[in-house]
Amino acid sequence: MNEFQVRKLAPALGAEITGLDLSRPLPGATLARLRAVWLEHLVLRFRGQMLSDPQLLALSRQLGELDPPGPNPYGMPFNTEYPEINVISNIKDGERPLGNLGDGEAIWHQDMTYIDAPPMASMLHALEVPAQGGDTFWSNLYMAWEQMPQSLRARIHGRSAIHDASLNSAGMLRKGMQPVTDPRLAPGARHPLVVRHPETGRPTLLLGRRRNSYILGMELADSEALLDEVWAYASQPQFTFRQQWQVGDLILWDNRCTLHRRDAFDPASRRRMHRTQIKGAPFLPAGRDAALA
Repeated sequence: MNEFQVRKLAPALGAEITGLDLSRPLPGATLARLRAVWLEHLVLRFRGQMLSDPQLLALSRQLGELDPPGPNPYGMPFNTEYPEINVISNIKDGERPLGNLGDGEAIWHQDMTYIDAPPMASMLHALEVPAQGGDTFWSNLYMAWEQMPQSLRARIHGRSAIHDASLNSAGMLRKGMQPVTDPRLAPGARHPLVVRHPETGRPTLLLGRRRNSYILGMELADSEALLDEVWAYASQPQFTFRQQWQVGDLILWDNRCTLHRRDAFDPASRRRMHRTQIKGAPFLPAGRDAALA
């Protein structure tokens, strides 16, 4: 089984893996090679994988310990039989949503960076997809840092930012949170803007979410202007890969060195995804040498 094929999907990141049946446990040698390919390409796509929820969970556990979904605006799991799985969907039962994030745009973000040890990885499995829209994009934060002008690097290296916990990526207030009126007082973890990837050792940007972010120690207006500049740079098309979904697609991505976002889609169509997350470890600052690399 470890003789799977790898096809690059975009210059910046992303690869398609063929020749694997993910409904069965992966042998150790296959898993080791797959992990190496994942660390190289950051986002892996597997097509035609019709997995049950137990199979999705079993596959996820081969990568590490599961991280339960973060709190959603409705305060209860969407998948009550398998609460480790988060449901990303616009489908409703009457007025009751059956999943998270609806049909609007989900802005650029990293998952759950508002905690001290964000997930290292996420998997998203497509069960229903609209005919148009709902595409997902990833951005390579290694590459954004490596190609960033030295003047901009110098302004952010060694600084840390607040990662707001109050809003999800669709801009919805999480259960139990209060609206943030001053980003300097936002709840959430503080992380360096430039960190080292714990497995590869490479320096990478760590941006989280733009809303309610604040660079510690700066005047608010200066922080806002600098964050706007960094986010505009890191989300440029040359750093990205676009995923146009098919039923049975499974995407695995490295949450530690990528951003992702989703396009809006027709509210009258149906989109249903099941997502798992793998626990990560706290980040470490990148160190002085990273600014000069």
